[in-house]
Amino acid sequence: FSGSIYYIKFARVWIPDPEEVWKSAELLKDYKPGDKVLLLHLEEGKDLEYRLDPKTKELPHLRNPDILVGENDLTALSYLHEPAVLHNLRVRFIDSKLIYTYCGIVLVAINPYEQLPIYGEDIINAYSGQNMGDMDPHIFAVAEEAYKQMARDERNQSIIVSGESGAGKTVSAKYAMRYFATVSGSASEANVEEKVLASNPIMESIGNAKTTRNDNSSRFGKYIEIGFDKRYRIIGANMRTYLLEKSRVVFQAEEERNYHIFYQLCASAKLPEFKMLRLGNADHFHYTKQGGSPVIEGIDDAKEMAHTRQACTLLGISENYQMGIFRILAGILHLGNVGFTSRDSDSCTIPPKHEPLSIFCDLMGVDYEEMCHWLCHRKLATATETYIKPISKLQATNARDALAKHIYAKLFNWIVDHVNQALHSAVKQHSFIGVLDIYGFETFEINSFEQFCINYANEKLQQQFNLRLLLLEAMDYLKKQIPWTLIDFYDNQPCINLIESKLGILLLDEECKMPKGTDDTWAQKLYNTHLNKCALFEKPRLSNKAFIIQHFADKVEYQCEGFLEKNKDTVYEEQIKVLKSSKFKMLPELFQDDEKAISPTSATSSGRTPLTRIPAKPTKGRPGQTAKEHKKTVGHQFRNSLHLLMETLNATTPHYVRCIKPNDFKFPFTFDEKRAVQQLRACGVLETIRISAAGFPSRWTYQEFFSRYRVLMKQKDVLSDRKQTCKNVLENLIPDKDKYQFGKTKIFFRAGQVAYLEKLRADKLRAACIRIQKTIRGWLQRKKYLRMRKAAITVQRYVRGYQARCYAKFLRRTKAATIIQKYWRMYVVHRKYKSKRAATIVLQSYLRGYLARNRYRKILRDHKAVIIQKWVRGWLARTYYKRSLHAIIYLQCCIRRMIAKRELKKLKIEARSVERYKKLHIGMENKIMQLQRKVDEQNKDYKCLMEKLTNLEGIYNSETEKLRSDLERLQLSEEEAKVATGRVLSLQEEVAKLRKDLEQTRSEKKSIEERADRYKQETEQVVSTLKEENTLLKQEKEALNHLIVEQAKEMTETMEKKLVEETKQLELDLNDERLRYQNLLNEFSRLEERYDDLKEEMTVMLNVPKPGHKRTDSTHSSNESEYTFSTEIAETEDIPLRTEEPSEKKVPLDMSLFLKLQKRVTELEQEKQVMQDELDRKEEQVLRSKAKEEERPQIRGAELEYESLKRQELESENKKLKNELNELRKALSEKSAPEVTAPGAPAYRVLMEQLTSVSEELDVRKEEVLILRSQLVSQKEAIQPKDDKNTMTDATVLLEDVQKMKDKGEIAQAYIGLKETNRRSSAMDYHELNEDGELWLVYEGLKQANRLLESQLQSQKRSHENEAEALRGEIQNLKEENNRQQQLLAQNLQLPPEARIEASLQHEITRLTNENLDLMEQLEKQDKTVRKLKKQLKVFAKKIGELEVGQMENISPGQIIDEPIRPVNIPRKEKDFQGMLEYKKEDEQKLVKNLILELKPRGVAVNLIPGLPAYILFMCVRHADYLNDDQKVRSLLTSTINSIKKVLKKRGDDFETVSFWLSNTCRFLHCLKQYSGEEGFMKHNTSRQNEHCLTNFDLAEYRQVLSDLAIQIYQQLVRVLENILQPMIVSGMLEHETIQGVSGVKPTGLRKRTSSIADEGTYTLDSILRQLSSFHSVMCQHGMDPELIKQVAKQMFYIVGAITLNNLLLRKDMCSWSKGMQIRYNVSQLEEWLRDKNLMNSGAKETLEPLIQAAQLLQVKKKTDDDAEAICSMCNALTTAQIVKVLNLYTPVNEFEERVSVSFIRTIQMRLRDRKDSPQLLMDAKHIFPVTFPFNPSSLALETIQIPASLGLGFISRV
Repeated sequence: FSGSIYYIKFARVWIPDPEEVWKSAELLKDYKPGDKVLLLHLEEGKDLEYRLDPKTKELPHLRNPDILVGENDLTALSYLHEPAVLHNLRVRFIDSKLIYTYCGIVLVAINPYEQLPIYGEDIINAYSGQNMGDMDPHIFAVAEEAYKQMARDERNQSIIVSGESGAGKTVSAKYAMRYFATVSGSASEANVEEKVLASNPIMESIGNAKTTRNDNSSRFGKYIEIGFDKRYRIIGANMRTYLLEKSRVVFQAEEERNYHIFYQLCASAKLPEFKMLRLGNADHFHYTKQGGSPVIEGIDDAKEMAHTRQACTLLGISENYQMGIFRILAGILHLGNVGFTSRDSDSCTIPPKHEPLSIFCDLMGVDYEEMCHWLCHRKLATATETYIKPISKLQATNARDALAKHIYAKLFNWIVDHVNQALHSAVKQHSFIGVLDIYGFETFEINSFEQFCINYANEKLQQQFNLRLLLLEAMDYLKKQIPWTLIDFYDNQPCINLIESKLGILLLDEECKMPKGTDDTWAQKLYNTHLNKCALFEKPRLSNKAFIIQHFADKVEYQCEGFLEKNKDTVYEEQIKVLKSSKFKMLPELFQDDEKAISPTSATSSGRTPLTRIPAKPTKGRPGQTAKEHKKTVGHQFRNSLHLLMETLNATTPHYVRCIKPNDFKFPFTFDEKRAVQQLRACGVLETIRISAAGFPSRWTYQEFFSRYRVLMKQKDVLSDRKQTCKNVLENLIPDKDKYQFGKTKIFFRAGQVAYLEKLRADKLRAACIRIQKTIRGWLQRKKYLRMRKAAITVQRYVRGYQARCYAKFLRRTKAATIIQKYWRMYVVHRKYKSKRAATIVLQSYLRGYLARNRYRKILRDHKAVIIQKWVRGWLARTYYKRSLHAIIYLQCCIRRMIAKRELKKLKIEARSVERYKKLHIGMENKIMQLQRKVDEQNKDYKCLMEKLTNLEGIYNSETEKLRSDLERLQLSEEEAKVATGRVLSLQEEVAKLRKDLEQTRSEKKSIEERADRYKQETEQVVSTLKEENTLLKQEKEALNHLIVEQAKEMTETMEKKLVEETKQLELDLNDERLRYQNLLNEFSRLEERYDDLKEEMTVMLNVPKPGHKRTDSTHSSNESEYTFSTEIAETEDIPLRTEEPSEKKVPLDMSLFLKLQKRVTELEQEKQVMQDELDRKEEQVLRSKAKEEERPQIRGAELEYESLKRQELESENKKLKNELNELRKALSEKSAPEVTAPGAPAYRVLMEQLTSVSEELDVRKEEVLILRSQLVSQKEAIQPKDDKNTMTDATVLLEDVQKMKDKGEIAQAYIGLKETNRRSSAMDYHELNEDGELWLVYEGLKQANRLLESQLQSQKRSHENEAEALRGEIQNLKEENNRQQQLLAQNLQLPPEARIEASLQHEITRLTNENLDLMEQLEKQDKTVRKLKKQLKVFAKKIGELEVGQMENISPGQIIDEPIRPVNIPRKEKDFQGMLEYKKEDEQKLVKNLILELKPRGVAVNLIPGLPAYILFMCVRHADYLNDDQKVRSLLTSTINSIKKVLKKRGDDFETVSFWLSNTCRFLHCLKQYSGEEGFMKHNTSRQNEHCLTNFDLAEYRQVLSDLAIQIYQQLVRVLENILQPMIVSGMLEHETIQGVSGVKPTGLRKRTSSIADEGTYTLDSILRQLSSFHSVMCQHGMDPELIKQVAKQMFYIVGAITLNNLLLRKDMCSWSKGMQIRYNVSQLEEWLRDKNLMNSGAKETLEPLIQAAQLLQVKKKTDDDAEAICSMCNALTTAQIVKVLNLYTPVNEFEERVSVSFIRTIQMRLRDRKDSPQLLMDAKHIFPVTFPFNPSSLALETIQIPASLGLGFISRV
């Protein structure tokens, strides 16, 4: 069965490559034994002839099938070799972005150089409690395995973290410690886990530095032991450190830094407390500027300094010690700046008053001259004398640097010691887990003493690792009964012997003791001792000062130069003595060899022997050995520390973490194959692979093997015994039996056998696929042939039919053509005949017409001639007549013309007049009437002229008449004519002048007419323009109306959308509020439980017997908040216990919710106080009336004491009221708004007048009270009662009055006064002083006056308080209104003018709405107050009635005096059962015990009605309400709530118990609502149920307390069902194959993975469904509300979905196509369960949406951009991180599936980059949805409920 059979055509192999280390290729032909060349085809497309080594003839490594690539465990690979390991790591790191991979017992961690979201608390919770192989590789999985083995095996554990600088060792160790701190918690209240984590920043600051490879490189190794107690909680820690790189203090290479703490100090130099250190920039100091890189990008050294100081404070290092540390560090920096000046070649000096040395001496508290001397000199001691010798400048510089290194090393040790003391615990350590963060194998171009020590330590660790690995292999083989053969492995014991044997390389210690020993002499000794004698030791060819050691990882060449000096670590003793003599107390502590340094935390010694830390620290301290111990070499100390470490590791169970640095440039997710291979070889991973490959690395259970390779079996091979079936199959498949072994439960395979089986399986599946394809293709071709044949027949049928139709058409056309020809010919002949006939008829008609017309014309001509003659004759006669008539008319005309001319003259004269003109043009005036109105002002002059013209015309006419008469007279007389001639001439001139005026008037009129016409035209033009503008405006109006309509629609839609969004947001806010409130309740219950536990612990510790029941005041709970009823805290509880509660609080309180609750409680208390005052007033009236009727002497002394107490109370109240009024006046004058409270303002004056009057009235009342008080005191001294019984006050009255006193001082004062009064009254005889009764009369008068004044004071006080409160409220409202107005004004001024109006309207609407809401709220409050007052009036009426009945009883006065009045209860006969239960007060505890504490839910739920305990309790409450016994109601409800809490605390893990009491609590709550008497809860009640409503008490506050209790029970119920479901979910939903055969099982490697095959003990989906059905049936049996059941179902499904999805995201083996189908099937079964239970509308299905989408994501196509778009739109319930994680984890189970390409994942990320979702990777599986309790009234009648005898409630009677 030769291996050459694997090298066939298309087989893939790995060949060496100088660039990529290994390159993949494919065989082009089969390999045959003897071939020297392999024909290969490379992946880049080239062909290659690969020559085999003729000596070894080794074939290239085979490549694993693609299905095995990317496995979580490297040992799961079939071919285990270097290229397979490298390729698997590269695929996981680059393609899947997975940095952790298992390699057997090793966790390989590759530094991503990027922050990854895989270390949150949700990830820690996901890995907690999981098996190591069940989840993807992670540092948390290793930490969980260590923690679990520590608890299970009772054995200490170690986690060994190694790797080279920059690989991430420190971060990995830090995350491991964080895991322990989070999972385990601490055993005390000291938060030890926080201190353990706080040690990291301290150690990083003093031990880490920037190197060329790492910005935060640890320059020391450390081993941290985390101690645990018996309950495996952290109690403390201890740290050991190894090989601090002291040389870095004085020297840094290029681009490197000193330790971080120096740069943090320099960055914080400006702080006030650091000014004394006289620091500056890091570039100013020699020790911090050598690297030239003082700043790390992205790091703020000042902030880091703050973190370091904060960590020191947390660890208990005081401020003084911190400043001491910083002084020493600053001194080291200043010491580095000390310079030397050469005097000659052998001596040097320091300049005088050298500032750096002066600062160093000041900080260190040493003498300047002494330190200056010993820095330039040294002391040489011989046997007889001591010499002081100067040293050269170089020696002095080296001595200075040695001193600086020594001081820093001592300080480092001191800090480590005190960190250990701070982390130490006084509690005995039960076990521990050690975390070793140590350097990995190192090899550089120049390797020195540090690399030698590091590689020596790695040789020891590798030896331990190999032995551990072989031991585990052997144990596994023996456990499975596999024949064990010793595996050949590389043993590095020879290398270790070479180093640490007597003549080994550590011969260096002996050479250091030689007086003249040098590096050269030591090298020669090494050559002489080991060269050519040890195969592991070599000498370089070209060097005599170096040597080569063959380590387990590689050959390393060490340079001998500096070995001796570094090993000696020489420090001059004189310099140390100078430092020891320092005045700075802390400095000598660093150099104490004999006694332990003082702790900065003032803690006592832990008692633990201190382990060896850093070199140069002696472990013992005898005076004679100081010098000897001081000479102990670094190598010797390191070897001792290493041996101690190995002893510790061998005594523990180790876990290995190997950190790999992927590249030297710190590029994120960049993989350098060369660097990775170097580290894999150095860290032992490849050795692990080699050892695993030498044995049986591949392991399968029989069931997994059968499930995977069932396809290779025939039906006859399958037996009922799976083990025998697998044996038979393997014998046939693999003939060589050495290639596998059968164990008890597993089959073990050699390397390569799984690949061979996978090849057989793939071939079988490929053959089956080919056969399936053949059959399907034949079937498809047959179907295609039949389809084509059928189509051909159909085509033929249609073609032949077409041809027949064409022939028939041809025949029809021929026949039609013949018929057409016949009819056409007939038509042509017929048409010719018709044309000829028509032509003949036309000729005849024309001829006959011509003859007729000629005859007609002749007749017509004769007729016309006769007519012409007639008319001519008539014309001649008429012409003659007309001539005659014309002549006559002409004569007439001439005569008439003459007459007319005469008339004309008259008319012309008349025409000159205006009146005539008006008459002629009256039509025109009407037309221009409108125009004349506008030009009236211009026509005024015209009218005046017209009036003058009229006058002139009148004068003219009169004158004309006169002239005519004169002319007639002148004609008679010439003399008169001559006289009149001159007068006529003047008149003619006047006439001419008048004519001229008339013409001017006409011209003016004409101009006026023209202007009127022009105005008319302009008016018409303006009208037309306005019409056009009107038209445009109408159009704009229509457009605006249309736009307004559209905007209204848009606004309506927008408002609807906003309304929907706001509604959703309000729902979310409401849910958030509920969630916060319920979280508060959860935290409250947790604190309450914690308080009870602490109280029990205190009781046990103090051994104090439990006191009896403490009674409290009857009204104590009435003044408490709603939470008072849920606890039993006595008044005398210790304050320290309460102060410890906040330290337990981990969830931050929601302050907004807390303030709202506080405000609500304050309002309720105020309202309650008002009602209580009213009740007190009524009771006082009743008591006064009763006191008047009952004149018993024994009451009189009590009344005096009562009056005294009342006086004191009133006096204190008056003082308080006066103080409040003064404060109010001061606030009004100082803090109010200026415009409201300014002096002179109306409001201010009114307020001040009222306040002044109130103050004066109070002063008057105070004086009256003082006068009355003095009279009462004198009166009280005169009273001496005889009988002690008569001095006792009525307890009830006094207690009620004392309870009204709010101040404790008042109560104490009243008690003292009462006590003194009783004492004095007992010594005096009252009856002797009151023999005549005068004192009694005086007392009665004073009492009446006191009562009157008291009532006036009370009413005045209340009115004053109301007025002051109203004024305060008014002032506050004015302030708020003023602020709002100012804000509104400022906002409006910034708005444009259009928006100001809208804003003001909106503001007014808002204001009116708020006022309306306030008024409605006030109305509701008043209604509520009215209802409460009505109830109280009923109570008072009932009390008054009882008093009247009592007063009417016929009882003698002697009986009244001798015996107290006892109320007589007259039983009332009830006709039927009233739905109440009566019990005695002393039976309350018995009732609670039988009904709650000892009740078994199962029997009640099965045999009795649901909610019976709730009904019984409510009926008892009803009876107490009926009796108006508030104490009984309060006591019963408080006992009930506390008893339910006790039951749940005792049996809180039982689902039935929690469900039962959740149901009963809700039913009790519903009963309190249903029978509360509030209208909102009485809608569904019957009339009988309404009669059963509570009458006396309003239990709204108790309803809130019960609601809170129900929320707590619901949360506990969720936790219980979560604990039950959690172990089932992963197995049932993910691992179990519900559909058998769909998903194959892949190899698991060394880590055990939970099998997906159903065994007897595993959970399946049916298990989950049965459990869900069990939960549902229990809740239904208990009568839980259907809405509450739906909420529980939603919560259960959310838990199932969240846990399943979280595990899917953390398990690469579960992300496959087949698993997606399994999940979808499982989800469909859950949905079917919801349908069966009628819970589809509960919202439970929606909680599974993320899981459904994740399953769909596993199944959808993942190649193209369209696929990416579909995924982005489909996965809306998954976050971007979850989608990318699933795609990265997607793993094919079969070879036919394809992996998701990196480019596709990047496409998804680009498309989802704008999505705003949570960066959280995992869902919060602990999230609890806020619960609500919808009101669910019961139709059950209370009077029908029967109490079964099984409950043991026989002491309860029905009423």
